[in-house]
Formats: sequence, structure tokens, C-alpha cells
Amino acid sequence: MVAWNNLVTSVTLAVCASFAVAAPYPRDAKHITHHVRHLPRDLKLNTYHPASTFKIFGRGIDHSLSKRQEATLGEITTAFLAEELGLEAERVAYRTGIQGTTASHAYLRQAWSGIPFANAVANVAMKDNKIVSYASSFVKYDSIAPATPSVSVEDAIAAAEAATQGSYNAQEPTLEYYMKDDNTAVLTHVVQVQNVQTGDWYEAFVDAHSGEVISVTDFVARASYLSVPFGDVTIEESGLELIQDPQNLEASPLGWHSDGTNDFTTTEGNNAVVFKGVGQQLLATSQSSAGLNFNFEVDLTTDPDANAVNVDAARTNAFVISNTLHDITYLYGFTEDAFNFQINNQGNGGVGNDPVLISVQDASGVNNANFATPPDGQPGQMRMFTWTFTTPERDGALENDVVIHEQTHGVTSRMTGGGTGRCLQTLEAGGMGEGWSDAMADWVANSAAIDDFVVGSFVFNNPAGLRSFPYSRSAAVNPLRYSDLQVLTEVHEIGEVWANMLHNVLAALVDDLGFSETAQTDPTGTEGNVVFMHLFLDALQLQPCNPDFISARDAWYEADAIRFDGANTCTLEKAFASRGLGLRARNHVDDASVSRACR
Repeated sequence: MVAWNNLVTSVTLAVCASFAVAAPYPRDAKHITHHVRHLPRDLKLNTYHPASTFKIFGRGIDHSLSKRQEATLGEITTAFLAEELGLEAERVAYRTGIQGTTASHAYLRQAWSGIPFANAVANVAMKDNKIVSYASSFVKYDSIAPATPSVSVEDAIAAAEAATQGSYNAQEPTLEYYMKDDNTAVLTHVVQVQNVQTGDWYEAFVDAHSGEVISVTDFVARASYLSVPFGDVTIEESGLELIQDPQNLEASPLGWHSDGTNDFTTTEGNNAVVFKGVGQQLLATSQSSAGLNFNFEVDLTTDPDANAVNVDAARTNAFVISNTLHDITYLYGFTEDAFNFQINNQGNGGVGNDPVLISVQDASGVNNANFATPPDGQPGQMRMFTWTFTTPERDGALENDVVIHEQTHGVTSRMTGGGTGRCLQTLEAGGMGEGWSDAMADWVANSAAIDDFVVGSFVFNNPAGLRSFPYSRSAAVNPLRYSDLQVLTEVHEIGEVWANMLHNVLAALVDDLGFSETAQTDPTGTEGNVVFMHLFLDALQLQPCNPDFISARDAWYEADAIRFDGANTCTLEKAFASRGLGLRARNHVDDASVSRACR
């Protein structure tokens, strides 16, 4: 029985939206600030996230505390942001910070009367005691509610449960201001609620004076796709391959089957716990023989749950893929103090007790998968479903891009905004979340040729996969461009545009710098795929909370300036511009311009 029974609850998310925006604004204008959330009982909330300012400073600028050697990251960035935005120091609250390999990152929030804002946030990056970038969604409000609540926490919990048909999950509620799109700041009780049956997991913002649920954070992102062995896309390519001692001890020094206190002979460990729910029990796979051998040969001529061996094979594969991705992203910067998923952080910062909990052949759905990313210190939760398009049915846990796509949601949601899980909530940011997840699977599976990449061919039983087009550098194969966001209103559709841009960035970097066959285990190379993954993760820490395509692109430019002294500027500019995201692109209108030095 899995040791993490008490942590397992569920998650889901339906993400589609339509906006009616008054002229002269186009309907896509709210992609970067709003998202319609569909709750039970046909309740819809048009959630709001103030637009961000994102400024990058290349090699950096001085700050007012430059000569104070003893000044902390919090003191420096709080003073800088207050001066930059013309605010009193007490209006800026330092939340947390990390010391990255190339830059330090501070995460801050607007505050009033000692109470922080939930959706008015900032992040500041420093290198060599200089400010290299900052992003801010701080706001000016017409009115602000009194700082003393008139609605009790208990009543707020009841309101959140009624609106979401979930149950309060015992996470300590917080008191935070929430900026509404009518320029009013309301005081809210922030309550986490979950529904085990449906898989929903929300953070509800309940007006602390009226008792109304005014917004939610949805911790769940749905849909994903990939297969065995790790670099292959589908199980049909090579079947199941016996892999010996795959853990990377730099990233997982305790191995994959220990948390430093407990040693496991099941699909449990410091980074991930993989199980199948059977009745009230959550059952992990036990080793097939002593010595941590997990050798289970799947029978694809039968349904995924037709026999115990199929279930064991699914749990084993999900365990290997999840742990392998943990190790890869750890080497490139998704470490403990960057808010990763581990039970035991071994004194390396961050909050522990949060492995990825993976439910295979989950009974709450079919033909999909999802991942919930709560704040650092709460376990990520992945649900893998069976797929019913074929007879026999197929298991999503046996297609590696499903697992990789889902777990990448955890990476991007934790690294954007400093571990809160709140910062990919607008329609456009949520779309990019889907795109990053496909792009990670693309990076894992591709070779030096950077071939066209198809997602979900095994579970969907179609060589064309689940997306509208293969990801390709050829516009004839994949015509998607930045301007397509004018008509796209669903996160996976928007994600396809972003993922294809990143496919083109990867191809351009590999064309220029070559390809490393050891990029998954050695991040020290100079080849294009190594550079790509460094920029991928570095940019997440630099970009604003709820970025749009423009600010996310600019974060790649600044990441390159910080880590590689801007050596790849022209390669990046040309790749983004080739799909309409040139330097003068704005408001979902294509532009092909690059800087003068890159022409």
C-alpha cells in the first residue's frame, strides 16, 4: 500500500473561454489578463490577472544598495522595486528568493496594511550585484476594502465548498487582497478545496466582506502525450526495454526508492509515488524480484486493466519516466530551492514533503490526463487515464509523451512566479503551459535532425497524433503563427502555436551549435539542445507571473544574455520572427523584424 494515502486527492480542469470585449478591443485582447473558469452547477468566473510590465537590462543596472555589502536579496529588490514603481517601501512585500546558477531571483507582492495581494506580484533577477530584469503586475486601485474581515474563515470555507462542490483540504487559509478588473481591491479569504470524485482542486478567493467567491486558481492542467524507452515516443517503436540503474545520483542522491528515512521496494521514492486506486486502497507495484527489479512485460492485445502484469507495467513505466524527467530538469535548474517535487529536500532549500503522486488507469476519466500543481510543499498530482479509441483500449502511462507533458506542467507552474502554482492562469499563459509541455516531450524525443514531432500517436491510434499539425520547421507542414491567437480561444490550440515556435528555436540552435547525444545527463555542453534546455528553464524564472508570448519571448532573450552573454541573440530573434513573433510584434499581429545586428 502506498505510503502517501493521506496526500492523495484529485484534480481536474476544463479550460475554454470566450470573451465579449467592447470595441475597439478585439476578442483576443483579454487572453493575457483573463480566463473563464467553469465551476460545478454551471457557475462561471471570469478570473482576472493584471497585465505585467517586463523590463530586461542585459548585463544589468546598479541599484540604490549597491555599496551595502551586507544587504540581502530581499532588501535590495524591495528597495529597487519601490523606487522603480514610485511606492512606499511598506507597499512592497518580499515573499521568497532563490540563488540560481546564473542569477538570483526574488519574488515579491504588493501589500496594504501588511496584507499581500494575490494577483499583484513581481519578480526581480540579479547577477553580479546588478539588476538584470524585473516583471511587475502591481496595480493602482480606485478603492480598497478594509483590512479587517467581516466574514469569518468558517463561512468563507463553506462558500468555497458550495461553489466548487469540493471539500476544504485543511491547508491553512490566508488573508490576501485580490485586484478586480473594475479597479477595486477586495479583501479575500484564500481557501483550498478539492473533490476526490471529480479530481477538481481549486484555490478559492472569497470576498472577506461579502462572502462571494470572486475568483479561483485552478491547480490542474489537462492533456498530454510520449513512450518507452525514455527517448522513444510510443511503445510500438521498441516495446519495453530493460533499463538498469537509470537514476542520476547528482539529481537523486538518495536513488529513486528512498526518501532518506524509508527505503521502498515498490514504485515509491523521494521524487515520485506511482499507484493504482483499487477500492479504498492505493496500490503501488512491488519489485518482481529482489534487488529492485521491476520486470513486467505488457500484453497490448488485452485491455490495460485485464491482468495484474499490465497494471504493473504501467506503474513501472510512469515511475521511470517521472523520475527520469525529475533528474533531467534538476540538472538544468529545477532544484529544491527552485521549488521542485521531493519528499526530502536534504537541506537544499525549498519546502519538502511534495513528491509527484501518479495515479495510473485512474477511474475518474478516460482519453486524457491531468496534472495539479499546488504551491511548493504540497505534492503534485498526476492522473493517467486509459484511452478508448481502440479495441483493446490503450494505457496513457505507456506513452511517454503523456507522462512528460503532464509532469512538465509541474515544472513550468512551479518555476514561473516562485513556486505558488498561481502564475499560469490567464488564457494565454495557460496556453503556453500546454506548449511548454509539448516542447519538453519534443526535446526529449528528437535527434540531431530535429525531425517533425507528433504528439499522442499511440493513445489516439493515429500517426498524425492529437494536435492540429506536427511540430515542424516547415511552414508547409505546420503553418501556425503568432497572429493565429486572434482566433484561438482554447489553451491547447494556443499551446500548439507556442510549442511550434519552440520547435523552431530548438532547430535553429541545433543548426548553429550542433547536437549533444548526452544532453539528458550532461548539462555542461555547448551544443544547441543543451543551450535550449538551459534557456527553457532559465526563462521560466525570469518571466512575469501570467506571461504572454511577448514577455515569454523576451525572457528567452534575457536568459541568453545572463547565461551565454547574448551569444545566441540572433539565432533566437530569427527563429521567433519566422513565426511572426518579431521584435515589433504586438497584440497578436505578426511581425518579422529582428535587430539591426541580426539582419
